[in-house]
Amino acid sequence: PSTNHSRPSSIQKTTYPADLTPLPSPLRPACTARDHLQRWLPAPPSTHNHQSSSATIQESDMTRIKDVMAHAWAESTRESYGSGLLVFHIFCDAKSIPNSDHAPASTQLIALFISSLASQYSGGTVANYLQGVRTWHIIHRLIWSHNNTEIEALLKAAVTLAPTSSKHKPCEPYTVNVLNLMRDNLNLTDPAKAAVFTCLTTTFWCTARVGEFTVPRLDTFNPLLHVKPSNVTHQKDRQGLMVTNFHLPRTKSALLGEDVSSAQQLGPSDPQAAFQNHIVVNSPPMDGHLFVYRHKGGHRPLTKSKFTTSLSSAAKKAGIKPLQGHGIHIGSTLKYLLHNVPFDVIKIKGRWASDAFLVYLCHHAQILAPYIQASPPLHESFLQYTMPPICR
Repeated sequence: PSTNHSRPSSIQKTTYPADLTPLPSPLRPACTARDHLQRWLPAPPSTHNHQSSSATIQESDMTRIKDVMAHAWAESTRESYGSGLLVFHIFCDAKSIPNSDHAPASTQLIALFISSLASQYSGGTVANYLQGVRTWHIIHRLIWSHNNTEIEALLKAAVTLAPTSSKHKPCEPYTVNVLNLMRDNLNLTDPAKAAVFTCLTTTFWCTARVGEFTVPRLDTFNPLLHVKPSNVTHQKDRQGLMVTNFHLPRTKSALLGEDVSSAQQLGPSDPQAAFQNHIVVNSPPMDGHLFVYRHKGGHRPLTKSKFTTSLSSAAKKAGIKPLQGHGIHIGSTLKYLLHNVPFDVIKIKGRWASDAFLVYLCHHAQILAPYIQASPPLHESFLQYTMPPICR
């Protein structure tokens, strides 16, 4: 594969970059990266008895199985895995490995593939590309049986050997001050900017991810997948405290959907005030995307790229460095932790699949401050979360 340390971008066209072009093959038609897993076929086995199944299982049936199975992965995941599959086939072509040996791939081939990527890509990218090859095997119902101990050792080595250029600086978190600066530098009477700021405050105070409240492209809104005004409800608890609940029809980790919520906040970053302004300015249809904005007599759904570029422009106007979208999720987590929200509660609210968010404790002494005093008032709750239970 190419010695370029950056990850190949998802292929959106039917042509490939010069250094990422597989050899011509009827098994690998030119298509977008997200379609590689389904449309790229393994070479048929040289000997196989079809007599027992050909009478009942047609090619259209097999295609149906693959099409249904592909929905087990989000589109963005399929794009990422498709890029990894492209790199795998280019590697095999460079090694003059015949198509018949691409799949089922032997442990030796997979080990060689990982070794060729080590020191060129980050450990996470290598693991992701390998998962793409594995998913391709699954979709085409091919055996994936390897020496897991060897594979795990190679993936660990890939992390150690990752080039410096592949290591990114820690993602800077959004703060309430940054949200206030964004409001000062976004004209909230402008339809697009009103939608952007409302999406920002909603995402932040819900501890959500940007992709959960935006769409990938203008033509990809799907009412079965993306949040709509009809998915928004207002509820009160027993103390009369009001919360706004957003039902996300589908997320990467919850294919059947899940709920996130926010409450009124003091100051310019109040998500409820921003939401009401968005409703007045844009009047989003109940069955349309939640954060549509008026455009040329109609409505446009808010794409992730429109969201990020608008915030980057506002940040430059404010005289600060533009922050990454993931910084919203991180910043929200830190904000609630600084308000002494228990660790297990923020893990649930932020829907963290693991304890990965705890890494932020090492970089923010303010969070630990209440727990490390001589007589910390929160000492007991901290120990309950961090210490294993006593066996009796």
